[in-house]
Amino acid sequence: MGDRVARPAPRHTVTSDSSRRESSGPRGSLGTAAELAAYAGLVPLAACPIAMAFLPSYALRLLAEQIAVAYGAMVLASLGAVHWGLALAGRLEWTPRRIAGAILPAVCGAASVVLNGQRGLALLVVSLGVFWLYEHRGAGEELPEDYLKLRRHLTLAGCCLLALTMILSDSVGLA
Repeated sequence: MGDRVARPAPRHTVTSDSSRRESSGPRGSLGTAAELAAYAGLVPLAACPIAMAFLPSYALRLLAEQIAVAYGAMVLASLGAVHWGLALAGRLEWTPRRIAGAILPAVCGAASVVLNGQRGLALLVVSLGVFWLYEHRGAGEELPEDYLKLRRHLTLAGCCLLALTMILSDSVGLA
């Protein structure tokens, strides 16, 4: 009996009126601090195109673009890490789809850093969009509604900011 490891009870329950899992706590159970931190994570993605528009030298504009690619890659990899962590904690089932969903964001993020520039930014926009589809269509039944709502907002904002950075990079001579 010493071989059994006690696992904490899942924090999610399936309601009878919906097949989607919802948090057992109050709506918005991610917490205000977590939501603020998540939205604050968009600040670097917003600062990069602003910096690119106003920095005086080519080298500094290029650095701002590279920061956008690197930060976007980090965000993408962390999204896969969320699924990896939930699966390790026993909250999501290990399936080939789950393993791919946990690993591919980091691979795509690394590829975007290697590609760099507009191609790297484009890969990030596409990858974030595809991962959003995976979460909402492929794993949505297993994820809390408040998490999915937050992810929808953050993905839309992140994709728009990265696309803006990609378009602006051409205008400031980085293409």
